[in-house]
Amino acid sequence: MPEDEGDLLHRVALEQLRHGPGLEVGSYCGKSAIYLGAAARAVGGTVFTVDHHRGSEENQVGWEYHDPTLADPATGRLDTLATFRRTIADAGLEEQVVAVVGRSTTVSRHWRTPLSLLFVDGGHTDEHAGNDYTGFGRWVSRDAVMVVHDVFPDPADGGQAPYRVYLRALACGFEETASLGSMRVLTRVGGDAGDPVS
Repeated sequence: MPEDEGDLLHRVALEQLRHGPGLEVGSYCGKSAIYLGAAARAVGGTVFTVDHHRGSEENQVGWEYHDPTLADPATGRLDTLATFRRTIADAGLEEQVVAVVGRSTTVSRHWRTPLSLLFVDGGHTDEHAGNDYTGFGRWVSRDAVMVVHDVFPDPADGGQAPYRVYLRALACGFEETASLGSMRVLTRVGGDAGDPVS
């Protein structure tokens, strides 16, 4: 995540996390969780991070963003959980950032807590990005915020799944209130926490 986008995420979190918990889908090694956690610490809030810590499609063996140092030597599978935990501990954010280890679809099936902030930055296929949005987007409270990362209107700049999530949200009770680079900040102006999104 570029620093300017991280700063925007932090500013949005400072405004939102005083009103209730936030949730990040896709934490990888914890860079964005630091921005969110620092804001939570400043306002007395909490951020939940949901990730299976096995990496997205582009992190797997043979793909462009694979980092072999993050593979579990016993299984050979990517495992970012230890790195994530170390990142959060080194930042002094263990009280503010709560790691939920599991697939987004599994966790969202049981999630019932209204959110003041949702940060969608998980898998970048239509299936995964779409499931992150429908599973957790419904829990964004009215006047609360959903931030979508890696939104690229031009396919030449990046994958299209987050862009399609962004378009779906605009058509379903969310309004764009800020943008920077590939980050879009959307405020829920229609419906309320618990109402399905499409």
